[in-house]
Amino acid sequence: MRHLKKGRKLGTDASHTKAMLRSLAVAVLANERIKTTETRAKEVRGLVDKIITWGKRGDVHSRRLAISALGDKEVVHKVFSDIAPRFEGRDGGYTRILKLGPRKGDAAPMVILELVE
Repeated sequence: MRHLKKGRKLGTDASHTKAMLRSLAVAVLANERIKTTETRAKEVRGLVDKIITWGKRGDVHSRRLAISALGDKEVVHKVFSDIAPRFEGRDGGYTRILKLGPRKGDAAPMVILELVE
């Protein structure tokens, strides 16, 4: 039973889901735009928004939390120096989901997940 289990399962076990979400978050923050399935995009946008909020805070503790969540110091540096200052006037909602339609092979709904502005 899934009682008190938070988040979507995404067809895999918990460790693979966590690794996949971490990889998607790194890709979104590094490229600022990715193409993925709708359920994966909806699941990863919370993590991306949280990391950008840490970047806006800008202290050492937030930087260490971001490094722990992403595992990539170069991407964390980009978030804290380039991405977070762009969102200083925005209180949240740093990502946008644009629907593309079904994927040809399995008809999974595809979307583009990108950073706003």
